[in-house]
Amino acid sequence: MEHNGNNANNDSVENRDALHLMGGLALMVLGAGLVMTHPGVRKAVSAGLSGVLPDLQGKFLPDLTALGPDIQRYMKLRSM
Repeated sequence: MEHNGNNANNDSVENRDALHLMGGLALMVLGAGLVMTHPGVRKAVSAGLSGVLPDLQGKFLPDLTALGPDIQRYMKLRSM
């Protein structure tokens, strides 16, 4: 089998393209997450989704009451 320098160059270009694609995808997900942290945007999106998916209404708002027992358990373990 003959090793060709051009083949190694093509692999490098393909790897770089894949890296750019994954990096771009990660930046899009990060950007969408940052946009969704704004309360006004979150309300607008949940209002828009309520007509299409009525089961999701209220799911975007955090339920802090469920965290109470977990926080108490953590504080108890930390004090030991």
